[in-house]
Amino acid sequence: MQDTITNKQITSPTTAAATLRLFFHDCFIEGCDASVLVSSTPFNEAERDADMNLSLPGDGFDVVVRAKTALELACPGVVSCADILAVATRDLVTMVGGPFYKVPLGRRDGLVSRANRVEGNLPRPTMSISQIISIFAVRGFSVQEMVALSGAHTIGFSHCKEFSSGIYNYSRSSQSNPSYNPRFAEGLRKACSDYQKNPTLSVFNDIMTPNKFDNMYFQNLPKGLGLLATDHTMATDPRTRQFTDLYAKNQSAFFEAFGRAMEKLGLYGIKTGRRGEIRRRGSCLMRIGILA
Repeated sequence: MQDTITNKQITSPTTAAATLRLFFHDCFIEGCDASVLVSSTPFNEAERDADMNLSLPGDGFDVVVRAKTALELACPGVVSCADILAVATRDLVTMVGGPFYKVPLGRRDGLVSRANRVEGNLPRPTMSISQIISIFAVRGFSVQEMVALSGAHTIGFSHCKEFSSGIYNYSRSSQSNPSYNPRFAEGLRKACSDYQKNPTLSVFNDIMTPNKFDNMYFQNLPKGLGLLATDHTMATDPRTRQFTDLYAKNQSAFFEAFGRAMEKLGLYGIKTGRRGEIRRRGSCLMRIGILA
């Protein structure tokens, strides 16, 4: 499995960010049970086809499928897709410079995957900080844990449509949200100038060290170099600012908090026993039984 993950990251350097995002989107809906991987059928629209999940990068799915194929050849029907996704996420985060954290094993793959359970249960960049805090709180995560997990934006990218309202025609007096560094906003407008015709246009979440897992995302925020509206709000809201400031100054504190929060996230809503299964027909994208 380690060889598969390493080779994939070397071939496609965006794999780490893609897999981390896939893991987050999986765990927040139905728990960490690989339900986000399941393909839709004529009888069921699965999570991955919900509007919010349509932009999930293919590299995350691909690394799990490759690892599953390798494992099925060595030990058929033993390792779940949910465990593969959890371990791959940790290994890839570590590979790009992030902290190592423990990943207990024994998750089973979920029996339910429904697109209509996604909306309102994942944070959107257009949501208020209060809404995002609430989404985390109902799952047992504190404000500090929410901020630490948001530090995942130190790698990866966002599509222009996710932040276009902040850089184009923001108000009568300003083209962009004043929270943006003016030169940064100008650069974003140029990079995204054709986004309405080309919805795949995207920008790195951390423009300084986009492929390295570090605390640069937090260092960028007070300089007006945050990409999403929620980035700017998180750096100013009194409930979150104390933590964004702490993590900007102290990478070790961020890594420790991120590792603990990821350990906790990886145990959220897991399936054991008859509440789950081990997908084994050569793919994590198909359930054995009829999808509930």
